[in-house]
Formats: sequence, C-alpha cells, structure tokens
Amino acid sequence: MNWNEVIGQEETKARLMQLMEKKRLPHALLFCGPAGCGKMAMAMAFASYLLTSTANNDNTKRNAEAMLAQWQHPDLHFTFPVIRPTGTSADHKMVSDDFAKEWHAMLMEGPYFSIDQWLCRMKAANQQAIIYASESDDIIRKLSLKSSQGGYKVSIIWLPERMNGECANKLLKIIEEPPQQTVFLMVSEEPEKLLETIRSRTQRIDMKKTATEAIEQALVERRGINEPTAHRIARVANGDWLKALEELDAGNENRLFLDMFVTLMRLAYLRNIKELKQWSETVAGFGREKQKRMMTYFLRLVRENFMYNFQNPDLVYMTQEEEDFAKNFARFINEENVVELSELFTRIIRDIAQNANPRIVFFDMALKVIMLLKN
Repeated sequence: MNWNEVIGQEETKARLMQLMEKKRLPHALLFCGPAGCGKMAMAMAFASYLLTSTANNDNTKRNAEAMLAQWQHPDLHFTFPVIRPTGTSADHKMVSDDFAKEWHAMLMEGPYFSIDQWLCRMKAANQQAIIYASESDDIIRKLSLKSSQGGYKVSIIWLPERMNGECANKLLKIIEEPPQQTVFLMVSEEPEKLLETIRSRTQRIDMKKTATEAIEQALVERRGINEPTAHRIARVANGDWLKALEELDAGNENRLFLDMFVTLMRLAYLRNIKELKQWSETVAGFGREKQKRMMTYFLRLVRENFMYNFQNPDLVYMTQEEEDFAKNFARFINEENVVELSELFTRIIRDIAQNANPRIVFFDMALKVIMLLKN
C-alpha cells in the first residue's frame, strides 16, 4: 500500500515523513481524528513505508511490497477487537487471530472501514467487540521474535480503547520499552477512553476531516462519478470517506432512514395515530444500534431542514433526495420547534442506549412530534 491510497491528509503524510527524515520516529504513535478521515489507512500506509524503507536491495523491496499487497508481511501484526462466538469454550482465550480470515478479507477490500462493518463480518449480532487480556500475551510473543526481513517490526492496534483493563496494563511495559526497531501504530476513535498511562507513552497524531475537494476528486478518479454528483456527495460526506461511499450504494441505510423520517413527519402532520403506532412497531424491530444510528440521522435532517430555510446553499449539506423533500417540508422546522425536536431526538438516543422499551419510546416520540409540528 502506498501513500496515494490515503485520500487527502497531505499534512499528516508530511509530518510522518519529517519524523523519518529527522530520525525522530517514536516507538508508539496514536492516530486520532473524526470518523472516515483515514486514520487506519494512514497507519497502514505508514506501516508499508516502514517495512519497505529498510530493504537493502531492490529484490528485497519488491518481495516486501508483494507481501504487503496481500497484507501478509511476517513483520506486520494486527490487533483488533473481537467477539466470543456463541458456543465457544470458556477455556478458550480469544485473540485477534481467531478472526484472521475475516480480517484479511476486509483489508483486501480497502483500508477504509468502520466498527459496524467489522461487527457485521464477525456476525456479532448484539455482542460487543473487545480486545481481551490474552491478546497482550500474543502481542508480546510475536514482537519478541526477530524481524524476518531484518528491518522494522510493526504492530497496528485498531481501536485500542477497546482493550480491557488487564490487557492494557500488560502492554504498558512493552509499549514503553519495545524491542529494537519495533513500532506501535494505534488507531483510535475514542482516545479519551484509553488509559492515561497508555496515552502518555504515545505521540499523538491528530488528523482532520478529509478535505471536501479531496473526496470529490477521489469520487471522480476512483469511482468514475461525474463532477456535479461527486461535488454534492462530497459536501454531504463532510470529511467522511465512508459516508461518501454509503451515498454511492443504492441500497444504503440512509435511504431507509430518510423514508422513515418522511413517513414519521407526514403521519405526524396528519395526526394519524394508528399509522404512527405501526411506524413505531417497525422501528422497534430494528435493533438498538440501528435505532441509534437512525436517530442520529434524524438529528442531522432537522438541522439541515432548518438551515434550508435560509436559502444559502453553502449552509446546507443534503443529498438530492433529502433536498427534494426539504423543498416542501423545511418550513415546518423553524425557530419555534427546532430546539425541542433536537432535544427530543437526543433524548431518544439516550433512552435507547439505556435499554428503554423501544415500542414505548418511539410511540411516545411520535406523539410528541405531532405537537411540535403544530407549533
């Protein structure tokens, strides 16, 4: 993998190269930044650079590049959160290698992915993925081995905040004093959840949202999208390449959420209690994580419809389908109800996260929307 596969982020690329040129590469880097900005892609590209930069001849470098093209370089180790599948013996110590096949398949599709996509790969259902204590022993064992290629050994830890306490504490010493030419690259979505003792042993690399222009260019060059469509998608993506890819998927989840939002608002305006009850029953069957994603989407649409009223295209970030609906609906989201609607949807996310009964929560929400639309 080379730097060109990372979309935009030239500032971060330059910073990493500067560390190498000045021979100030820390033993542990912590990549942070908003979702979809390319943190994992950057870590993988940098790992590839490290593992090829020390090659002492062209043949060795070509061999390293060939192995990295398949993500099977012996000096590159991945650590990531996993689940304990139903039926797994309690004596079995779960490690990343238990899902090596699924992980490799995902990497081969590209360096941009989310925890939701990974959970789907593992068929996690409602299980939470974590990095178990046994993982620390596996990392220490792998990194204690001599480099097979005579250069760097690289350990990429994806979502280190999901390490349980025992695992994190076991890794403290090796992160602080790693074997020679060993580099840890941690990729975190929520660095504040990492142990302070882990954070203090890393140099933090904060990445910004991917520039809209970079996403637009990538859509045109990599996906063959025409420029006007690419421009609109890039604006909606708001720095998130994964969101841009979702917009390209004709069956993406957001289209379902838009349909649910449109239905809710129309039924609430008509005060159709019977159909709203059916609507809430449908949503109750989505599963809690999907329900939270839907409500987050609803929050965004409330904001976008409110801003649409100002007739300033630079303030609005909507797909064509969303804007088509907003043309007639936006006037119903105004100064009198925008705050209350936002607070209502935020409260629903909290209630669902706290395992409230979704049938009651969503039907009650639908009734409140009736009143707020009539203000």
